Amino acid sequence: MSQQIYFLNGPNANLYGLDKNGTYGSESFVSIGERCECRAESLGVALQFRQSNHEGVLVDWIQEARQNAAGLIINAAGLTYRSVPILDALLMFEGPIIEAHMSNIWKREPFRHHSMVSKAATGVIAGAWGVGV
Repeated sequence: MSQQIYFLNGPNANLYGLDKNGTYGSESFVSIGERCECRAESLGVALQFRQSNHEGVLVDWIQEARQNAAGLIINAAGLTYRSVPILDALLMFEGPIIEAHMSNIWKREPFRHHSMVSKAATGVIAGAWGVGV
C-alpha cells in the first residue's frame, strides 16, 4: 500500500484561475488538483486533494489525517493568518507538514507576512506555483 498525503486547501481556493488580477495564476483549481494527483501517482503516493471554505471542515480533515496520512500539505488560504483551531490541529499531526501559498505572500499586504500555520510547518512553499509540481 502506498503512503497517503493530504493536500488541504482553504477558503476561495476553488476560485483559482478566475481572479482577474492574476494573483493566483490562471490555472483552475480543478486543473491544479489533477496535476498534483498525477505527480503523486508517478511517485507512488496516494493524494487526498481537498478544499473547503469552512474552518471546522479543515480541522476535521487535519484530525482525520492523523490516522490516515504520512504527511500533510496545507494551503489554509485566508485562514493562514488567523486560525488558532487550524494551528492547534496541525500541532497534533505527527508527520511532516508543508505550508503552501499560491502567491508570494511577502510581496503582498503586510498582514499576510505573519502565518499562524508556520509554527506547525516543517517547510513553506510560497509563490512557486507554475514552476512545476
